[in-house]
Amino acid sequence: MTARDETEGPKPQRIQKTETKKKQAENFDYSAPPPFTIGDLRAAIPKHCWEKSTWRSISYLIRDLVVVCGLAAGAAYLDNWIFWPIYWFLQGTMFWALFVVGHDCGHGSFSDNQSLNYFIGQLVHSFILVPFHGWRISHRTHHANHGHVEKDETWHPLNESLYKELKITSRLARLTFPLSLFMFPVYLWMGTPDKGASHYHPESPLFLPKERNDVLTSTLCWFTMLAFLINCCFSVGPMWVLKLYIVPYWLNVFWLALVTYLHHHGYEKKVPWYRGKEWSYLRGGLSTIDRDYGWINKVHHDIGTHVVHHLFPAIPHYHLVEATEAIKPILGSYYRVPEKSGPFPIHLMFTTMKSFSEDHFVSDKGEVVFYQTDPKYSAGKTE
Repeated sequence: MTARDETEGPKPQRIQKTETKKKQAENFDYSAPPPFTIGDLRAAIPKHCWEKSTWRSISYLIRDLVVVCGLAAGAAYLDNWIFWPIYWFLQGTMFWALFVVGHDCGHGSFSDNQSLNYFIGQLVHSFILVPFHGWRISHRTHHANHGHVEKDETWHPLNESLYKELKITSRLARLTFPLSLFMFPVYLWMGTPDKGASHYHPESPLFLPKERNDVLTSTLCWFTMLAFLINCCFSVGPMWVLKLYIVPYWLNVFWLALVTYLHHHGYEKKVPWYRGKEWSYLRGGLSTIDRDYGWINKVHHDIGTHVVHHLFPAIPHYHLVEATEAIKPILGSYYRVPEKSGPFPIHLMFTTMKSFSEDHFVSDKGEVVFYQTDPKYSAGKTE
């Protein structure tokens, strides 16, 4: 065998192996009950991945705050319309990173000190106009019921009968890309179409009676931040507030909705949703999807490493990648390998648009269901 044969010989085999794996993934039934348990996965994760370092978590928070302040100071100093769009993208991404810090506080993965978790979470979420405890509690419901058609809280599918009852405006707001990715503030105020519960009202059905004081505190903090912004409009001018805060805020809202949506929708094969006896915490968690966001992975604290986070939300973000690698051999084909991103996750825009054009509702019947497409609805237009 010549040197050329040695170098070129294995290539067809590698191509064949790749094609075989692709066919296996296409034929694999993700909705089938897994042959492993949540305990099997937990046992595979190294013990140190469960350890929370308060100071390490604080260091990430300080990093984010330094960048946020530096960007704002630089933009104010330059006040240049060439730089403003760059600032908006960067600052909007950093606001989203702050949201993820508060998200970790809500899960208790920031620190073992619950009081510190609540204090930091309240601080960073109030800054970006999110009611920390209201969101924390509904997000807890999401994690406890992920993948359940009726009980999930975030971006869960509408059943066919409810979908058909929606007004055209509601349908457009929910299914039009990118309009629907800016609806998070509306969701906080009004809830989902089938539940209609506010994250601000202490008497909302989202909360238990013992949680009402926490919710009220978060709502007061939210209004305090809003009052501060209004005061800034009078003291430094509304244009400065618009340029420095409001535009980045809306880009943060876009990031939040986009990332949340993509972790539960838009894979090559339809993601299963469950009802009744077919649902379990493990099967719901296995319906989540990891995503690669390129250089933004580390900026937003590896939130794209989502499967292991959903199954074990107490793991700190700086251990998620290692924990994922530890459970991959057990997950096998149940792990959906994320498409590799370039420096910017542009490919995810096409994935999202495709999902919005296809994933509209699920059947009223059945304990294992998949999204169906409304033939009258295409590319954000309702006939």
